[in-house]
Amino acid sequence: MNKMELISTLKAEANMSKAEAAQVVEIFFGNMAGAMERGERVEIRGLCSFFVKSYSSYAGRNPKTGEKVVIKPKKLPFFKSGKELKERVNC
Repeated sequence: MNKMELISTLKAEANMSKAEAAQVVEIFFGNMAGAMERGERVEIRGLCSFFVKSYSSYAGRNPKTGEKVVIKPKKLPFFKSGKELKERVNC
């Protein structure tokens, strides 16, 4: 399911206009992204959680040349499915 399909489903099931459904989706995902930007964990009980993992700098290699390079510190978003979602998918 992509963003447009989510908007269409919300429009149909909540009996709202496409513009209102799009605004709800934008607010929802915008707030999730904002929370993660601030380093907060986002948890949707029974479904999943999103969090940011920090990695410190380390030495790596360029796969083409084999040359050593320094990998800068970085932060990456992670998704972890909840128990109920795992059970629903694994029936």
